[in-house]
This record gives sequence, C-alpha cells and structure tokens, in this order.
Amino acid sequence: MISSIFGKTKPINFIIVLGFIFLFYWCVQFYLLENGFSTDAMLLKSLVLTMLLFSVFVIDFIVKRNKITGPNSYSILFFTVLLVIFPETLNDSNGILCSFFLLLATRRLLSLKSLKDIKSKIFDATLWILLSSLFYDWAIIYLILVFIAIYIYDPKNIRNWMVVLSAVFSYVIILLGVLILIDNTSFLTSHYSFAIDYDRFYLPKWGSSIKLVLYIILNGVLTLWAFLKLGKAGVGKITNIRIIALSFMLGLIVNVLVVSYSSYALMITFFPAVIFITNYIESIKRTNILEVVLMLSIFLPLVVFIARVAIK
Repeated sequence: MISSIFGKTKPINFIIVLGFIFLFYWCVQFYLLENGFSTDAMLLKSLVLTMLLFSVFVIDFIVKRNKITGPNSYSILFFTVLLVIFPETLNDSNGILCSFFLLLATRRLLSLKSLKDIKSKIFDATLWILLSSLFYDWAIIYLILVFIAIYIYDPKNIRNWMVVLSAVFSYVIILLGVLILIDNTSFLTSHYSFAIDYDRFYLPKWGSSIKLVLYIILNGVLTLWAFLKLGKAGVGKITNIRIIALSFMLGLIVNVLVVSYSSYALMITFFPAVIFITNYIESIKRTNILEVVLMLSIFLPLVVFIARVAIK
C-alpha cells in the first residue's frame, strides 16, 4: 500500500509529507524539547518551518530534474523519516537554514551536466554556499564541491575557476555593505572565526549514539552499493552520485567541526542520504518485500519517537 502511494509522483504525497512535517515540528518543539516561545520566537520558528517545508519541494525538484532516482516520491518520504529518527535536528534552526541553502547550491551544481550556462550556475552555487555559511561558518568548505564540479565538467576554461572568486568578492561586498548599514562590522571576524571548540568537542555525541553510528555506516554501505550497482547506468548518473557522495562526506566533516551542546547540523547530510536510500529501495523488485521494508522504515522510527515522548 505504501509503495502504491509513494511509488508514484502524486500531489497527495506532498500533502501527506508536508502535513506530517508541520505537525511533527511543533510536536518536537512543545512535547519533546518542551520549548516555550515568545511571540517573536514563534514568528522566527514559523519562518524556519517554512524553509523546512520548502526544502521538500527543492529535494523533489532536484531528484526529478536530474533523474537521480526513478519517478517516485520515496526521496521526500525518507527525508521525513530521517526527521523522525533525528528529531534533535528540528531544534537547530541554523542547521535547517544552512541545509536549505546547501540544497539550492546542490541543485545548481548537479545541473552543470547539461553544459549550459555553466558560469551562471557556478556563480549561483558559490553564492548559495556562502549564504549557508552565515549559519555555520564551516559550511564554507562546501566550496570544495564547486571546484570538484568544475573539474568534472569544464576544467580547461580558466574563467570557470575565476567565477568562484567573483562570487566570493560579490558576497563579501554585499555583506560588508549590509553590516555597515546596521553598524555591525564586527560580525565578519566574530562569525567567520573557524574555531574548533575542543572543550565541547565531546565524543559521546558521536560515539555513544547508536542511531548516529548506524546512520553513518548505513550510508557508507549504500554509497559503495550505489557505485557498484549504478556504475553502468551512464556517465551522467554516476557523476551525480560522486558529487552527492562527496556532499555527504563534507556534511559529516561540518558536523564534526561545529559540534557543540546547542548545534545539531546533521540535516545537511539528509539529502545525500535519501538519494542513496531511495536508489536502494528502487532495486527491491518483489512487492511484498518492498512493502515490509517501507513499513518498518516508517513505523519503527514513529514508535521509538512516541515512546521517547511518553517516557519524557
């Protein structure tokens, strides 16, 4: 039954996913995290939620436009499942906003395969990554993804490499102009400190969290599977998989570098993860097995979450 709904692209799929995320977001805020908000804080949280909901459309657009997966809605389904598995990500507004802008950057980078408007796509991707760094300074290392994409698609044109510098220059000039207007020029040095807080670089968050370790291992296995299985699917698709795999690794690095008691930036790895999970799900040909896998993937996280709220 689940495969008959999300195995196709239907408007009802978005209604189900968006409605669930909306309710789940506020459930996490009020019941799991027990946050209390002022009017201004509620408005800010509502804005963050809007970005989160819009991220669903961006993910679906990227998947369909670049044909990274089949014509189905499994990608947005598993994005929702990951939110249930890691509800702590919904308490990190910086992580949600950073993830949103990185999605926009990824959309432009994957579209480079058409070899059309390369310079504008490189400029846009660079600018989106720089905007994401407003929320996590270390997100700027995603510029590596831009250089890798240039190297893959059109490395001989020196102007492509220079576009990155022009985007950085434009970003700095605009940001500096805004900071001067609001009289907060110290933001550049205070935010972009690229410091690693070793006192808060606590390994228990990474080492003792079984679900986090399993998440990383699962994606590592699925990445290897994707390269082996999809290697013959065509140069375009395997190239996209390489970029997505690198994005996942960069996301893990950013998580390590920004780790603290208040940050939980794992959401920036969700898009690569859902791509690998969806490609694997699509490889299951037997309908009964597919239904069992989908049911377990959805209901087990929900049961664990409900039990966690009840115990709390």
